[in-house]
Amino acid sequence: MAFQIPFKFGGSASDASVAAGARPSRMMEYDQPLVWVVILLMLFGMVMVYSASIALPDSPKFAYLGGKNNYFLLRQAMFIAISLVAGLFVFRVPVATWQRLAPLMFVVTLILLALVLVPGVGISVNGARRWLPMRIGQPSEIMKVVAVLYAADFTVRKQQYMHKLTKGFMPMAAAMALVGVLLLLEPDLGAFGVIVCISMGILFLGGFNMIWFTGIGAILVMVFSTIIALSPFRRARMFAYMRPWEDGNALDKSYQLTHSLIAFGRGEIFGVGLGGSVEKLHYLPEAHTDFIMAVIGEELGLVGVLVVVGLFYWLVKRAFDIGRQAIALEQHFAGLAAKGIGIWLGVQVFINMGVNLGLLPTKGLTLPLMSYGGSGVLFNCVGLAILLRIDYENRMRMRGGRQGIAK
Repeated sequence: MAFQIPFKFGGSASDASVAAGARPSRMMEYDQPLVWVVILLMLFGMVMVYSASIALPDSPKFAYLGGKNNYFLLRQAMFIAISLVAGLFVFRVPVATWQRLAPLMFVVTLILLALVLVPGVGISVNGARRWLPMRIGQPSEIMKVVAVLYAADFTVRKQQYMHKLTKGFMPMAAAMALVGVLLLLEPDLGAFGVIVCISMGILFLGGFNMIWFTGIGAILVMVFSTIIALSPFRRARMFAYMRPWEDGNALDKSYQLTHSLIAFGRGEIFGVGLGGSVEKLHYLPEAHTDFIMAVIGEELGLVGVLVVVGLFYWLVKRAFDIGRQAIALEQHFAGLAAKGIGIWLGVQVFINMGVNLGLLPTKGLTLPLMSYGGSGVLFNCVGLAILLRIDYENRMRMRGGRQGIAK
């Protein structure tokens, strides 16, 4: 079967000794390094959000701040506190419960995506209708977590049909197409791209036929290209991305990109110093959200950028290690869900950094755990809490018992 993957233990030396037959008491019940890396990224992000937003009260656009230059810092601290508490509750939920609820959660999240589009219900900001009333959340962020769980559950349930197009792919394709229609109406092409990558990645890891997978991948490229070609503002953004310094693009469609590149250029190796960014002084739009990486590059230089890249690389690798452990323990849903979380974080980090560096067209995706925003940080923590729960249950099973798994 496609799930028979050679066991590769990704834990610490003490964990490995337990697998080899040493005393189980030496193995910790949860992954401490993973927790500390997540906390470090969030705290580092909070510092950079404060630095990137400190000048915003001077702008007429942010007159509602009342001159409070710590407004975004305090709100980000509140978001992190709420997210950590939510993560603790999510960690208490057994993985089997997530698998059982995955289809229902998918349907509920679809309803939320539809509610966003209802006049008088959804909140429009900067031309995009992505928020529920009172800005309590973005259903597209919820869908990223739910897509991981739903795709993992679907793949496990349909494992015997993974080599068939009609039963192994078409039902998932129909579900993702419905999600895509709702997201494109917001519009939110970036979130749709991430969700497609999650679903296709989990199907591939679950043993979907390679020939069909390659062909469908090519079709998806054509679909996204067609969407861009038929949308005037997306087409203009693509041309500006290809020629950011030409034809007046630097002051128009590629304004964000050119100022992001200027920020990285000013940072050089060691940066201009924390708080010393010039681009955040009303030159670079969305410096505290989508383009926070550019501020990091300007203030902390190449060194700061490489530290962030290294932390995210470790986080994604650890997610895949936990997934391999779960599959080796014959917990296929848990294994695919863990790898799906790794795909989600890895793809979104790659897109955000690629946009900031000019490797990809400008797209409104935040940097996970670090950019300002309640919904993003909250559901990043929810996904990582599920990952920690999977790792916890792996450790309980390797101890030789099921105590604590169903609690």
